[in-house]
Amino acid sequence: MKRSLILIALLGIALGGCAPRDTPQSDGAEKTTSLTLQLNWYPEAEHGGYYAADVEGYYKEAGLDVQILPGGSGVPVVQKVAAGQADFGVANADRVLLLRAQEADVIAIMAPLQDSPRCLMVRSDAEVESFSDLAGYTIAMGSEPYSDFLRNGVLPADVSIVPYNGGVTQFVARNKNFAQQGYSFSEPYFAQQEGVEPKLLMVSETGFNPYTSCLIVSRAFAEENPDVVRNMVAASIDGWQAYLKSPEETNQLILQENSELTPEILRFGVNAMKPLCVPEGSKKSDFGTMDAGRWANLREQMTQSGSLDSNSDELGAGFSLEFLPNTRPGD
Repeated sequence: MKRSLILIALLGIALGGCAPRDTPQSDGAEKTTSLTLQLNWYPEAEHGGYYAADVEGYYKEAGLDVQILPGGSGVPVVQKVAAGQADFGVANADRVLLLRAQEADVIAIMAPLQDSPRCLMVRSDAEVESFSDLAGYTIAMGSEPYSDFLRNGVLPADVSIVPYNGGVTQFVARNKNFAQQGYSFSEPYFAQQEGVEPKLLMVSETGFNPYTSCLIVSRAFAEENPDVVRNMVAASIDGWQAYLKSPEETNQLILQENSELTPEILRFGVNAMKPLCVPEGSKKSDFGTMDAGRWANLREQMTQSGSLDSNSDELGAGFSLEFLPNTRPGD
């Protein structure tokens, strides 16, 4: 994997590295900096704040022309950002730590989802109230840090883990002793549409709670273009706050970008995300911030569960607070 990252980095240098593109404007207007933002999945509600920053004009006001690149299965977001093939990206905190351990020097600079939407779904009539009640269950989930953590002492020893193949077909077809992975703003909606009411076990309640849909950038880009990064963060935060308050216009754009969605699933997604983005007791000025203790705890959890090896911290922290609106270097 390290060899592939090195090859990607060399390709990124050949394609222009980390320099943003400044576009001169006529009539004495200020120049605009052209940037790319690589999503980690097809456009969905979890990206709504970034699209809203475009729709509402916040990127333009900040002097930025941001091209949002749809993701999908297999799109190597972190690697592309590390190699300079994309200026910014969207990735979850655990993914950032995984790829940093493989020498991708990227950092998270803003976290719109403070609590993870990751969950396991069971049927609502199941006699399950916690993860410890899943004894004897078959659980469909992928091989990811959260599943390593759950299998390392959270789940009962007699569960059977099977691959998760996407969607909710298995969940709907099996009427007992079956659970599957999901995001609280996505798969539960599709289960309901198939006539099955789910009950959610939130992984964050076990203590494994990575920041989600983080804005990421390479350390090299951030060091060379601190004002651009700071403007990108501030405009993205404005976009997220606008989206959570009034998502309708932005959702129209997302529907154009992803024809597989419906207005209903996007409305469901926004409502499910609100408490994840703005936990009870948080302040507006705290939006998008991150806590060093949580990052350290996440790294320790991933090390103990085998997702990371004990030497994975050689690149240092996987985040920076210096580009947030209320934080400056030295604060």
